[in-house]
Amino acid sequence: MSVRQGARDLGMGVRFAFAGGREGWVRALLTAVGVGLGVALLLLTTALPNALSVRDDREAARADFTYSGKTVPKADNTLLVGRSGTTFREKDVRGRDLEPEGARAPLPPGVGKFPGVGEMVVSPALKELLGSDSGKLLRQRLPDRIVGTIGESGLIGSAELAFYRGAEGLAERGVNNARVTRIDRFGDENPAQQDTDPVLLLLILVVFVVLLMPVAVFIAAAVRFGGERRDRRLAALRLVGADGRTTRRIAAGEACAGSVLGLVLGAGFFLIGRQVAGSVEVYDISVFPSYLNPSPALALLVGLAVPAAAVLVTLLALRGVVIEPLGVVRTAKPPRRRLWWRLLVPLAGLAMLYPMVGQGREGGVFNEYLVTGGVILLLIGVTALLPWIVEAVVARLGGGGVAWQLAVRRLQLSSGAAARMVNGIAVAVAGAIALQMLFAGVDSDYTKETGYDVDLAQMQMTVDDGTPLGRAAEKLRRTEGVRHVYAYSEGYLGDRKKDADTTTQVTVADCASLREVATLPSCRPGDAFAVPGGEYNSGDDSVTTLAKPGRTLFIDPGCQGCADSAATPWVVPSDLKRGKPRIDPTGAERGGFLITPEALPAAAAAAMAGQLYLNLDESVPDVRDLVRNEAARIDPLSEPMVWQSAKQADKFTAIRTGLFVGAACVLALIGASLLVSQLEQLRERKKLLSALVAFGTRRRTLSLSVLWQTAIPIALGLALALVVGVTLGAVLLRMTGTAVRVDWPSVLAMTGVGAGVVLVVTLLSLPPLIRLMRPDGLRTE
Repeated sequence: MSVRQGARDLGMGVRFAFAGGREGWVRALLTAVGVGLGVALLLLTTALPNALSVRDDREAARADFTYSGKTVPKADNTLLVGRSGTTFREKDVRGRDLEPEGARAPLPPGVGKFPGVGEMVVSPALKELLGSDSGKLLRQRLPDRIVGTIGESGLIGSAELAFYRGAEGLAERGVNNARVTRIDRFGDENPAQQDTDPVLLLLILVVFVVLLMPVAVFIAAAVRFGGERRDRRLAALRLVGADGRTTRRIAAGEACAGSVLGLVLGAGFFLIGRQVAGSVEVYDISVFPSYLNPSPALALLVGLAVPAAAVLVTLLALRGVVIEPLGVVRTAKPPRRRLWWRLLVPLAGLAMLYPMVGQGREGGVFNEYLVTGGVILLLIGVTALLPWIVEAVVARLGGGGVAWQLAVRRLQLSSGAAARMVNGIAVAVAGAIALQMLFAGVDSDYTKETGYDVDLAQMQMTVDDGTPLGRAAEKLRRTEGVRHVYAYSEGYLGDRKKDADTTTQVTVADCASLREVATLPSCRPGDAFAVPGGEYNSGDDSVTTLAKPGRTLFIDPGCQGCADSAATPWVVPSDLKRGKPRIDPTGAERGGFLITPEALPAAAAAAMAGQLYLNLDESVPDVRDLVRNEAARIDPLSEPMVWQSAKQADKFTAIRTGLFVGAACVLALIGASLLVSQLEQLRERKKLLSALVAFGTRRRTLSLSVLWQTAIPIALGLALALVVGVTLGAVLLRMTGTAVRVDWPSVLAMTGVGAGVVLVVTLLSLPPLIRLMRPDGLRTE
């Protein structure tokens, strides 16, 4: 065969796809839609690295702190920045107070000019929220006049809530502390380098493989839509003189045409999805459409790989089909599938993963090629084993009702098509089960107990700008939903005014509050207590050393470069009492000196930081935001902290969030693919269904038979996915050095989600099925 002849045969297949009448166009369109959905998701996936990179670059470009630790002196080009971010209904709101110290002060990215005092520039999403009814509570916290919006270059996502507002007097709060800093530029040229966690890298790698494998399986199935009608057309070509190889090349050309059209549709779907992505937020993550630019190399790879895969899949599918002039030897009972080579695929995957079993974190980064290859082979094993399992099971199914017998007989004749329909969902569920096991297994490594007593308090606020602690506590007590406020002034006592040799913690509060942080004898206003054994003392005997009646101690003023006279003296009272340390509400063992306000000099109050612990009535709507509003009135830079019993590492949370976002996209694709595949199979059996109805078969019986035809392979596919997913999850856990534990509720939930997708698709296919049963389906043109 010459190259010219092969090209001519492929070209004839392309013409059949687009010039073969209604049937040719319908099949080409079904293939194109299926391939296009897969291509769109692949393009979105190839765009993710660039989107994440752009988000990181934007975040770094607007950074208003540095890791160098150097102090920037006041100059004509410096800017004071106060951190005034907040939280509204569990969504973070990034906020900064800006006070330029000269004409050349740097502007934040995305901001044209500095807002004045009482003015602010906001992100488009925050502007929309503040103008809506749902944002009224937040508007009380941010009453400044909106004078502009932050440009895209100053935001990391289209749905980000952020603002910059004008301020004055920030220097009075101190500079280069947790609240206020002085900068001469935005961005940090030397960000801190963090060590790579091998387990997190493994999670990222497995997530990408698990999310992309169902897409590849779906594209491979989409190019085989309309296979039975195509084979009948090829038999007609044999009748006019074409040989077997020619018909296969024509079929490959037809599939290639559908895949190329699918590339065009996929590009269109991608552009639509790109625009939609700019207006939605999933799991608190949003992007601008401009972020989603696929790598040219990866996009080119997708453009070449999809048509090549379409041709290859078609040729492989036709290897076991004998196309003769009088018909296709597929309508007869096919030979039984062999099992031995299908088992080799997942076994090869296990062999690639086995050398890394027990490696854990101490063994360094996992071999990415072995991990990728092993996971891919195990998931491909699902697609290899499922046709054999479906064939073996349906061959043994026997009598039953008419609907059952119709379904079983159809499956016995075309078990391969039934398996192809559920391959994607089976692969997706198997991967999801494995990932769920891996996440559940390593969750404890990235989730730490905070130690906070969330029964005693649910929020904490720091008061350190000179605001009297008692006044702040009283305002918060009057806030709706606040049951109780525990107020503490905290600092350190030393044996010298400066550079003390021995120091210990000092806590000032009323008797009721002191009893929450230490075990005390009787307490009355004016009492003072020495509590040895705390965690924040300079030594175990520091309290014993300092607690000598009549000795003068000095309260650390808490500032660098302060004069010696700034240290407030305090004389240890003669009636000093003893107490025992206990775990305080923050989870630490508090010790040192515990003093009631009446026993402390009034001058010492300014040298101590105030801490307020709030017990809330969670049944009050928006109680946390009511507290934040009152805290903002007390101190505009305050950011009350919500207590949690456990905290999860940010990177681990980000990876899990990415998995949920990707899984949602893949499940949507799988659902669409199942629906298209179901409709394509019903369309091919249109005349058969109409004939059965014409002979008196009830529509209810036919509908039930179609449901059985879907339910049987789905049940087998989910069972296989359960076995493969648990096996892969166990191997991945052993690779990380984690004990193997199956989280059955999560595993069954993943299986149920897969079954739910199939159920929804089946219900959506019933209306077209009823229309296809009409007698006019027997008409032939």
